[in-house]
Amino acid sequence: MKMRKSAATAALCLALILGACSLGSAGEGKQPESSPAEPAQPENEKKEKKKAYQAKLDVINPSAYSNADGLSLEKGAYISVIGKADGKPFWNEVKKGAEQAAKDINKTLGYEGADKVKVTYNGPSEAENVDEQVNILDEELARYPVAVAIAIADEQACEVQFDLAAENNIPVVAFDSGSDYKGLVAMVSTDNEEAAKEAARHMAEAVGEEGEILIFSHDSKSKTAIVREQVFVETIQNEYPGMAAVCICRLDEMRAVIADEVNKGVYRLDGEEPPLTELSEEERIGEEDVTRENVIDYVLKKHPNVKGCYGTNGETVISIVEGLERLGIEEVSVSGFDADEEEIAAVREGKILGVMVQNPFGMGYASVIAASRAALGLANEADIDTGYVWMTKDNIEDDEVSEMLY
Repeated sequence: MKMRKSAATAALCLALILGACSLGSAGEGKQPESSPAEPAQPENEKKEKKKAYQAKLDVINPSAYSNADGLSLEKGAYISVIGKADGKPFWNEVKKGAEQAAKDINKTLGYEGADKVKVTYNGPSEAENVDEQVNILDEELARYPVAVAIAIADEQACEVQFDLAAENNIPVVAFDSGSDYKGLVAMVSTDNEEAAKEAARHMAEAVGEEGEILIFSHDSKSKTAIVREQVFVETIQNEYPGMAAVCICRLDEMRAVIADEVNKGVYRLDGEEPPLTELSEEERIGEEDVTRENVIDYVLKKHPNVKGCYGTNGETVISIVEGLERLGIEEVSVSGFDADEEEIAAVREGKILGVMVQNPFGMGYASVIAASRAALGLANEADIDTGYVWMTKDNIEDDEVSEMLY
């Protein structure tokens, strides 16, 4: 009897143990109905974990230029980055991108203190000042950097310096605006041809594919300005017979034209009636006396039937908007490039049809990566595309656009 009782007791214990295990397994796979589910992570918190600038690196093509992998630069190596200006929003972003690339290189290599790879940004105090940029390039080459990255303000101005760099085995990367110099190891920029074509097509849609269009180019020297101007005009001429690019105004060249008309007595900067006789020697002005505002007003007055205005950089786009407001001209579509705070505000207010938002942060970053590769004797792509996006009042809040703003 004892044996039977013991067996029964053992069987009962085994059943209880198995039942408990079964319940435990079921509980692990399913939340009890009375227990609240774990709240989902808010979408904004997910985004915060992503680096604020990551979207600007993600659009760089090829993607090898969006990271610092495999760049075993020597300790203390120095890379010089030279822009077209200093202290302007676009160029501040270039500087930030270049500095971030340096941080990533040093983090990857484990360099600290004096061992860090050093990257500096310099630019003329006055935007597009060719002589000052050439002087900066001379000074930087005298410091013997392992590589130089430069946004070339005048495509004809730096060839002597580039030859000197080649003699001293200092590779040169161009960014934003290049030249036809054969020794440049890479070009880091917006695809200006495609961006200008797209800008022309948006303009055509806005004006109903007919009417007079004015083109305002920020200068006549930089390749960037030349390409954006020429491709825009060619697209209008080839695709939209009802439209006409009636004036191509290169701001640096127009100053001399306007000064000449003032001195001949056929135009006045203040808008008053001209004397129609040549000015005396004491009254004559030089092109340095003609401001950007004077140029914009002169061209707008000459073309009262204008339907659209296109500017090749941000400062020019804003100058167009201000000129239209000064002269009380309405219902003119304005488009162009860049996206500083003034442009963003003007787009929101409907004063600007749209702009091509570039990626200056990506330019600065990719330029340092390309310069590092060149310094190490690694191959570089001839053209590195840093991306752009068309921004309007309607899409300004979209992630694709907002993540590119600066």
